[in-house]
Amino acid sequence: MSGSDLDNLMRDNRQTRRMLDRMGLNMDEVPEVEEVLIRTATKEIYIKNASVAEIKAKDMRMFQVTGSDVEEKVREKPKFTEDDVMLVAQQANVTRDSAYSALVDAEGDLARAILSFSS
Repeated sequence: MSGSDLDNLMRDNRQTRRMLDRMGLNMDEVPEVEEVLIRTATKEIYIKNASVAEIKAKDMRMFQVTGSDVEEKVREKPKFTEDDVMLVAQQANVTRDSAYSALVDAEGDLARAILSFSS
């Protein structure tokens, strides 16, 4: 990046900050970000070496994420249903989250998930 490009970037950044201040917004960079993960129902998006800016408004926080090292992975659907999770939770007398984790570890095997709490 040449000196004039850097000067333009700095000037644009100052102008952007002034505009945000006039609108009642505050923007700060989130320091030392290593990775950003966006998880949807069907995929996971990993952004490594990301740059993240946090923009604060009255009652809202927004995050702007930029990065060039992006990887997408398709999420596998669980081999069990929500009814299976509730059954394990009831039978083992544990929370829903604990039951879900046990079913993941047991690869959907209900008996193995329930028995994992008895040891």
